[in-house]
Amino acid sequence: MANLPELSDASFDAEVLQAEGPVLVDFGAEWCHPCRQLDPIVEELAREWAGKVKVFHLDIDANVDTTMKYGVMGIPTLILFVDGQPRERLTGYVPKKRIIKQLAPHLNLEG
Repeated sequence: MANLPELSDASFDAEVLQAEGPVLVDFGAEWCHPCRQLDPIVEELAREWAGKVKVFHLDIDANVDTTMKYGVMGIPTLILFVDGQPRERLTGYVPKKRIIKQLAPHLNLEG
């Protein structure tokens, strides 16, 4: 699983919905091969965006309520929240450039 801070159903509201600034949530599971392929990319983005975007992992098996609330039907799924609202969603393995291209309009990042 990704080397990222873990979210739970209990911590989701405080860490994501009430957060200052954008939050990227990586919905995945330990048994998911595409999730493991995506993990290094998400970890790299977390390092590059440190201080600008909070990045978390949420285990769908352990956090069914949040998974269902946001309609996550396939994994991996990345959801970008801005001001507590989901703004972008990517499902499946996605190359880093495409993730950046899709999320950048919602972030105060260059390039």
